[in-house]
Amino acid sequence: MKNYKLLAGLLPVMMAAGAANAAEIYNKDGTKLDISGQIEGNHYISSDKAEDGDNSFVRFGLRGETQVNDQITGFGFYQAELNAASSEASGDNDSKTRYAYAGIKVGDAGSFDYGRNNGILYDVGGWTDVLPEFGGDSYQQTDVFMTQRAGNLATYRNKDFFGMVDGLDFAVQYQGRNDENDRNKSERNGDGWGMSTTYDLGMGLSLGAAYASSDRTSRQSEDMLGDRANAVSTGIKYDANDIYLAAIYAQTYNMNIYGADDLVANKTQNVELVAQYQFDFGLQPSLAWVYSKGKDLGYDVGSKTYNNQNLANYIDIGANYYFNQNIVAKVDYKINLLDDNGFTKDAEISTDNIVSVAIVYQF
Repeated sequence: MKNYKLLAGLLPVMMAAGAANAAEIYNKDGTKLDISGQIEGNHYISSDKAEDGDNSFVRFGLRGETQVNDQITGFGFYQAELNAASSEASGDNDSKTRYAYAGIKVGDAGSFDYGRNNGILYDVGGWTDVLPEFGGDSYQQTDVFMTQRAGNLATYRNKDFFGMVDGLDFAVQYQGRNDENDRNKSERNGDGWGMSTTYDLGMGLSLGAAYASSDRTSRQSEDMLGDRANAVSTGIKYDANDIYLAAIYAQTYNMNIYGADDLVANKTQNVELVAQYQFDFGLQPSLAWVYSKGKDLGYDVGSKTYNNQNLANYIDIGANYYFNQNIVAKVDYKINLLDDNGFTKDAEISTDNIVSVAIVYQF
């Protein structure tokens, strides 16, 4: 029973880091190195041909730590992913770096790291990004400002408010620009900053809030929505007694991308709700609702203008089954509630249901 409680508690970490635990490959003189990995055979079933088919992949990561003295610790983490669905003849394995950062921690003064990491908004958004396959996508988008994984991030974190208040954590983050005028050559974001705070009240109950504000690049601002992209997120979660409950609400401004042409929503209102239970014998059922509403979109289709439209709206029913901490079977059913109308058709936003079935080996 204790093993399954541990697995339930580790689930958010597993989703972020891609492993339930790690294998230590070096530990000497205060320096250690762990390797983690995940091999997932995953198949999507959907009437949407763009989604249907093999979705298998491999992830591996390296985490290092070195003890400089009794107060100072250096650390680093790297994680890559390889797509296993492409053919060998295609020469395209879609390899990508998910995380790559290094930093230093100084006792109760906190830690500082720089590199490719989670954006500050994910400190709260990650609470609901724990579904077997889907979820965490109402406003969290990769390489879109500081909503999820992104590059050029410098992050300061402090736990227990300098060691004086148990459970009260906060973080401040700066993101350097990623646009066509720098070495990244990618119109992702201008300079920005954000902050978050979470408070563990005890008995499994936690509260959290995060805020981020960034310059938009010159090319992004050509849509006349404004020169700034802003977001605020709040959340609450309960994680105890084999029960996991989480809810978040977020608003974004000039930030979220939608549709096949990567248009930007003037404003979004987002809700994510998750409920899970870990049974002693390894089964963990999951139920969730993910919703995002775009406001003042000004999307023209023929003679009709769509202003307020749902960008995401689905119920998710799924389950994980832990044979042990290394082998997991999972199924996830995304029941799409979006209307099949002129807006979704023209913007090429999928309104189809998707089922994911997978078996995972992780270490």
